[in-house]
Amino acid sequence: MKLQMVKINGEVGGEIVLDDAVFKIEPKTECLADVVRWQLARRQAGTHAVKTRGFINRTKKKAFRQKGTGNARHGAKTANIFVGGGVVFWPTPRSHAFKINKKVRILAMKSLLSIKAKEKNLIICEDLELGSSKTKDLKESLKKMKISSALFVDSANCEHFRNACSNIYRIDVIPSAGFNVYDGLRHEKLVLTKSAVTCLQERLLG
Repeated sequence: MKLQMVKINGEVGGEIVLDDAVFKIEPKTECLADVVRWQLARRQAGTHAVKTRGFINRTKKKAFRQKGTGNARHGAKTANIFVGGGVVFWPTPRSHAFKINKKVRILAMKSLLSIKAKEKNLIICEDLELGSSKTKDLKESLKKMKISSALFVDSANCEHFRNACSNIYRIDVIPSAGFNVYDGLRHEKLVLTKSAVTCLQERLLG
């Protein structure tokens, strides 16, 4: 498929040919859902923990005599029925991550790119060279491109652009190596540079 490129200042650029095997497949929404769950699960810290009986610093002395008090037999105040005692059926520190097939992750990224292209929310930009790190200049460019929410993907280290968009709401930039489904779905537009397109096609077809 062919797509018209634009420049970062909003001017029209040349044309680019995109591989249909990456940007024009039948989307698999179930793969998108699986990969988003996988990404969010990997982000969980899993540091939740409570104090069990072994961690409670209380006396182990028998609370009262064995018989004749009418109470149940207890040998320590660390039991879970006492206030300040240990916790039963506790959460322990663990990893929430689970495995997902690499083919599913690749198919999910292809589906995301195809959906953005089909909805005309995919923009191919020649490069992200602003020439300055001023947020004001970037906002003018975004206004010309009619962009309010976008994820920019570039293979180069565009320091000026990164600094300029650092405090603009719903405008983010990531390297092509870090392109992922979750960040792509969080933004309305997906803006790829010409070099990022080459990198992504090699990554998803290799």
